[in-house]
Amino acid sequence: MKPKIKGASNNAAVAATPKHLLQFAVDQRYDDYTSVDHAVWRFIMRQNIFFLREYAHKVYFQGLLDTGISFERIPRIQEMNDILAKIEWGAVAVDGFIPPAAFMEFQAYKVLVIACDMRQIHHIEYTPAPDIVHEAAGHAPIIVDREYSNYLQRFGEVGAKAMSSKKDFELYEAIRHLSILKEQPNSDPKEIEKATKLVEHRQKNLGKPSEMALLSRLHWWTVEYGLIGTMENPKIYGAGLLSSIGESVSCLEPHVKKIPYSIDAQNVPFDITTKQPQLFVCHDFKHLRDVLEEFARKMAYQVGGLEGINKAIECNNTATCEYSSGLQVSGVFTEVVVDAKNNPIYLHTTGKTALAFADKELSGHGIDYHKEGFGSPIGKWKETQIAEGKKAKLEFESGVTVEGKIDNILRHDDKLVLIRFSNCTAKFGDRVLFEPAWGTYDMAVGEKISSVFNGAADKDAYNQVALIPKERTIKVRSDAKRKRLENLYAQVRKIRESKTGYERLGEIWETQQAEHAEDWLLSMEIFEILDQTGGDQELKDRIEKFLNNKRASDRDKSVLIEWGFRLVKYHKQGVSAPAHAK
Repeated sequence: MKPKIKGASNNAAVAATPKHLLQFAVDQRYDDYTSVDHAVWRFIMRQNIFFLREYAHKVYFQGLLDTGISFERIPRIQEMNDILAKIEWGAVAVDGFIPPAAFMEFQAYKVLVIACDMRQIHHIEYTPAPDIVHEAAGHAPIIVDREYSNYLQRFGEVGAKAMSSKKDFELYEAIRHLSILKEQPNSDPKEIEKATKLVEHRQKNLGKPSEMALLSRLHWWTVEYGLIGTMENPKIYGAGLLSSIGESVSCLEPHVKKIPYSIDAQNVPFDITTKQPQLFVCHDFKHLRDVLEEFARKMAYQVGGLEGINKAIECNNTATCEYSSGLQVSGVFTEVVVDAKNNPIYLHTTGKTALAFADKELSGHGIDYHKEGFGSPIGKWKETQIAEGKKAKLEFESGVTVEGKIDNILRHDDKLVLIRFSNCTAKFGDRVLFEPAWGTYDMAVGEKISSVFNGAADKDAYNQVALIPKERTIKVRSDAKRKRLENLYAQVRKIRESKTGYERLGEIWETQQAEHAEDWLLSMEIFEILDQTGGDQELKDRIEKFLNNKRASDRDKSVLIEWGFRLVKYHKQGVSAPAHAK
């Protein structure tokens, strides 16, 4: 029985997602968002719209409208699912970065994973960890474009098949750990330095990048950090840029190198925790699909053969080899025997193995039955009469021989896929591959290995528990002082939305000054209300002076305060975001 996912009721895409993926889903815990979180969301969204109306791909604003994302408050996953269902997509909440293979497979099922943490105010420009701004305001609006959403789903299908390695997962864990530390307020600089060095070490010692590592780069340089259009005047469509008010401004400047997008982007690594020194520009969304298919044609799941089997052995993790008959063998592959011409003629798994057809486990051939591994020939055998209950000797063109009594012949779609022998011996020259004392011999049938891909064919039946990181993202708890600040933000929000209680703004600001002098965003919100209503000019002047002093003395906040003033000024002049994006 599948786990019930909060915030996903009546969404067909989420309902179709298999249980091995839904183990990553968490409750959004919407009520845990504070009034400060909602204020940060509001500031980012309004700043983004102001800037992106000129520099984002045209579909972005229509997408904001179609996905029903509010500028005033953080969206609920349920609300997003209700809207996304109209374009046959869905969303689930997750805890920070999830492993690339799981992320890709969610995409294949047309499900966006939404990291539900909200970036802290000290990372308002750019967050080193995925958050709901990145996911909901970055990814979701662009998928209303059908050609792009098809690309995203196709990328998920390809990515879910990509071979990965244990080193990939170790690097992922190191990056996740570093992003958590960087997002945490008051992190120990020594801890961050240590975590940074670990990421660098694992990147340098990754060895030959796996299919998943290369695909992750293509994903990063398109879905996350892609530009589209001409080299002279590209537009933004990557979610990492759309959700970063700092990087969306700086990415188009000349110091960020622009490179025509091609399959060569697979050779360019990235650093997930900092701004990017170069970006790739595609012509259009069809260009993305063309490059993806060019990459996919060389992957093990399309190539198969010895190259594919070797990739399965190298990954040292659960993978699937599919015979040309359609039979699928899932397990940890440890050996392939080759003939004099270097053709694969026999394969071995070690430990729990399962057999499937069309991604559905064959009855009686799960991991409990094949718990000690599996071995079988690959190739044609010479013409031989076979029948259940009769002895037979199969002589393969490769030189492998299989001799014993046939207990059962299994066909699927009129194709012979599996033969069960008793009292069986399998040999290749002098090497004994199977002997009668080992028990029943189940022999896969197929002239070649046509496909090799990551994970089990039937993951749910295989009980494949994805590698879920043990370290959780850090939830910043509010102490008494922080709660008082949150209360002030809530009061200002109520005044702005109800359009009453303006006389209390002075008292609120004085309290903020006395107890939370480091805060600037609340002052900007009060300043904006006073500017719009023409209220208390003396108070407005005092707040403006405070913000200008803060801008002059605090370099980190200087640009943000300047942007805040810019937004107030343009709203006063009647200049706002395009009407359809409000």
